[in-house]
Amino acid sequence: MTKAFIAGCEGLRLTGDERAFFATERPWGLILFARNVSDPAQVADLVTEFRSVVGEPDAPVLIDQEGGRVQRLRPPHWPIYPPGRTYGRIFERDRAAGMRATWLGARLIAQDLHRLGITVDCLPLLDVPAPEGHDIIGDRAYAKDPHTISTLAGLAAEGLMAGGVLPIAKHIPGHGRAAADSHLELPVVTANADDLRDMDFAQFRRLADLPLAMTAHVVYTAFDADNPATTSVTVIEEVIRRYIGYQGCLMSDDLSMKALKGGLGDRATAAFAAGCDLALHCNGDLAEMKEVAANTPELAGRSGERARAALAVRREPESLDEAAAREEFAMLLSAAADA
Repeated sequence: MTKAFIAGCEGLRLTGDERAFFATERPWGLILFARNVSDPAQVADLVTEFRSVVGEPDAPVLIDQEGGRVQRLRPPHWPIYPPGRTYGRIFERDRAAGMRATWLGARLIAQDLHRLGITVDCLPLLDVPAPEGHDIIGDRAYAKDPHTISTLAGLAAEGLMAGGVLPIAKHIPGHGRAAADSHLELPVVTANADDLRDMDFAQFRRLADLPLAMTAHVVYTAFDADNPATTSVTVIEEVIRRYIGYQGCLMSDDLSMKALKGGLGDRATAAFAAGCDLALHCNGDLAEMKEVAANTPELAGRSGERARAALAVRREPESLDEAAAREEFAMLLSAAADA
């Protein structure tokens, strides 16, 4: 039976040890990074190989393909896409053009991913950047206000789904105020509950129907002074599930990030105990993956229902005149650059 975790892998092909591990532990999904990418044929082969090993022809394969700084597929085989803030700037000058560019950019990313068999993109980013926030969010955010962010993030999600790719809302319930990079240390946000509800949680609430969401490794002292959202029962139950109203499939951010303490098994156990449906582990370290797997339950019960419901949302891509779409997208970006 499938286990409730997502794993990475070391290189361009699965090693013998990875094949044996995946065949035995059967993770729900695989996430790809730049280290796993050389050319389209290689990526498609890796995706196929993973699905064959776990015995699931539709097993989810994920990637971070936002555009800007966070883009695992790059030239010469794939185009560069702009960061989220570019779409926000277009929207500020021309709402219709900004909305069209946002949808079209995501639709074209989905076109790239679908050809490779990748079915989930870690996009859209719903974080509201704050003046005190670390630049780890920065220009990845669509704007600085929740309403614009929810509008454009919703369009990005629609563009992905029109291309047969599932979106992930991140980083719930909000990473924008974090003054540290959670890859390196634990951010602590001391804003009061009302400010968080107004500025950080609002756009997640508006997009609470998205099929998948990824937690933030951030402490919000107004709700839980000791634990980051990923391992906080209070934040997941009271903020994410109750106040935001998110009832979809909730995955942790990467368990190998330095914001979390303890061994990888302890981190996985804490994330599941807090209410995460899936644990994400990204760095491809097999010893760490084994620790995570040993502390991961089978994907069953309410978590299994949420995961199945998320996958059921994915549909076959709608028709697209790709050449015309790419030309239109380039014109929208060019007009913004000239303005």
